[in-house]
Amino acid sequence: MKNTTTMKSPAHNDADSQLVLDEAALHQAATADLDEGAVTPAYGPHRDAIVKLLNDALATELVCVLRYKRHYFTADGLESPAIAAEFLVHANEESAHADLIAQRIVQLGGEPDFAPDRLLERSHAQYDESSDLKAMVRANLVAERIAVEAYRQMISLIGDKDPTTRRMLEGILADEEEHADELKDWLHR
Repeated sequence: MKNTTTMKSPAHNDADSQLVLDEAALHQAATADLDEGAVTPAYGPHRDAIVKLLNDALATELVCVLRYKRHYFTADGLESPAIAAEFLVHANEESAHADLIAQRIVQLGGEPDFAPDRLLERSHAQYDESSDLKAMVRANLVAERIAVEAYRQMISLIGDKDPTTRRMLEGILADEEEHADELKDWLHR
């Protein structure tokens, strides 16, 4: 006589059987509002708030590009060629961040706000017209630290509401932390 009782393997339990996708919900999300592209109904109430956060981050990145470019062209002094070269690298990286953010805003169905007259009021960081090399480094370090804190807060606020945006912001945050470390080193030379 055969034993008809089945033994569950340790790797299989009742909780595993609950990890099943809702096929009806998948179909509904995929076929509703096709003009929305990748933005499915799950983005729901958070999309507009995320687009606002991203537009403020875009303004911050653009102001940082302008500040770094000014410092690149006006840096003067014995160590200025090396520091100016670092300013240019940072300006280009901040510009790339702005491009990523603008692209994500569009993917979310929003419009990136590049209006020059509103950049400073939306930016978390300040523009700087220092002429002293050490003051330039300090102003950029302060701005990078502001960016680090702003991205940390945004990542926390977004959480699992938009994993794609969160991952993008985490990558930008890593760059901003690197910039701050480099500037700290220049400040203490």
